[in-house]
Amino acid sequence: IDSLGTKLSALGLRNKKVALIGENSYEWVVSYFAVVNGTGVIVPLDKDLPAGEVTNLLNRSEADAVIFSGKQKKKIMEAMKNCSSAIIMINIDSGEEETGIYGWKSLLEDGRELVEKGDRSFIDAVIDREAMCSLLFTSGTTGRSKGVMLSHRNLSTNVYNMSKYVKIRRPGIGLSILPMHHTYELTCHIFTGLYQGMAVAICEGLRYIQQNLKESQATVMVAVPIIFESMHKKIWKQAESSGSAGKLRRMLDLSRRTKLFNNQQLMRKIFAKVHQSIGNNVKIFIAGGAAINPQVIKDYEAMGIPMIQGYGMTENSPIIAVHKDCYSKAESVGIPMPGTEIKISEPDSSGIGEIICKGPSVMLGYYKDPEATAEAIRDGWLYTGDYGRFDDEGFLYICGRKKNVIVSKNGKNIFPEEIETLLMELPVIQEAVVYGAVDKKDGDITVKAEIFPDSEAVRAKYGELSEEELKETIKECIEEVNDSMPAYKRVKRIKLRDKEFEKTTTRKIKRNGGAVREEDD
Repeated sequence: IDSLGTKLSALGLRNKKVALIGENSYEWVVSYFAVVNGTGVIVPLDKDLPAGEVTNLLNRSEADAVIFSGKQKKKIMEAMKNCSSAIIMINIDSGEEETGIYGWKSLLEDGRELVEKGDRSFIDAVIDREAMCSLLFTSGTTGRSKGVMLSHRNLSTNVYNMSKYVKIRRPGIGLSILPMHHTYELTCHIFTGLYQGMAVAICEGLRYIQQNLKESQATVMVAVPIIFESMHKKIWKQAESSGSAGKLRRMLDLSRRTKLFNNQQLMRKIFAKVHQSIGNNVKIFIAGGAAINPQVIKDYEAMGIPMIQGYGMTENSPIIAVHKDCYSKAESVGIPMPGTEIKISEPDSSGIGEIICKGPSVMLGYYKDPEATAEAIRDGWLYTGDYGRFDDEGFLYICGRKKNVIVSKNGKNIFPEEIETLLMELPVIQEAVVYGAVDKKDGDITVKAEIFPDSEAVRAKYGELSEEELKETIKECIEEVNDSMPAYKRVKRIKLRDKEFEKTTTRKIKRNGGAVREEDD
């Protein structure tokens, strides 16, 4: 870090913006710190962005340099054609300088020589902890993405306060799965892990998660719900196919009733197959980034794998609330982080309202967007755009995104996320998105679910079905969910799709439409 940072400073990048784009790697992390710890401002970019959007963000951020991986070279060269100013290019996977492109490894060696000769311009650089050190563009289409400005104070206080509630047992090894350009992975896993003395192993890809957990002997995994839910489904599928699902269910019930799960050594023996499938070393699973089915947390805990979840957003660096690793509630996202104040704005009769927070991790604002900043931060309070409530013990519960709420004609609020969680508990459903559909005839709003079926589960239980038979079967299964809900929340219409929903790089489903839409079929 010292060597690379010294060389970047020598290239004239002190107090400049440096974009960073590439796959999770050791070099990515070193590059990040080499910029923020004495050079300038880092601008992490999503490696899956097309060239046109990369150009747009390089221009909007006014980047003076871009550090990129070899796999991104072709895209970067395309993006450069329309950049509004000259940008220094650095290839992470190159040792030597190419035409107009510096080699990362040669810069490292040059920097090492400078340090050995006594250059301390980077090492002794004075850090202004209140100034912007990171500019992160929120996910979304280029036109709508906002540049979140975070300072050293924002990020370091988030790491420091999170560590008061979640301790990584040593020797800790974390498997890095989520893209590092996203603040959830970067702050909660990489920064907090390194702060607590944890080693980081880089996952080779989603299909290698369980294999890499074994190979790295990882003790910690931070991921989004869809990853944990997929692993959870595999456990139950294997139990069903081997005829041991009933036994597994009984043992989980016994574990919960007798609190056996507090004895991790015993749990490793009772649920040996599950623990062995993930390397037999996992001490904690941490979920965030979206709502998770509470049953997944309860099952992992009963198997002797502690699991907690937290809640946050990039604008708060990101964590706002998190569970203590010693006491949690599966349905809740935790309690306010130390130093962070949370309030429910304009709560209704059920105590539900918009979540707002105040504290040292609230962003500086949106880059060159004072109007959006003024809308998001009012009197020091960050308005999250999420609805939630507190219980009697001060635990926070997320009800759904403000923009996703379906308001029925009789004024009832319907939270799609709540219904989606229930639908995805059905074995025949892999993914679901719920929204309000306006009936063209009478203008009434009904709850509609767009479903991506689990074809393997359907085939195993019902055999081969025609499209019409499949729709009727799923309708019948959804009636089970409807029976557990009040009339105004019942799913009245469904639409099947033959491929999974488009997702962000953090595996969140892109909703691609408003909370209420015109009936389309």
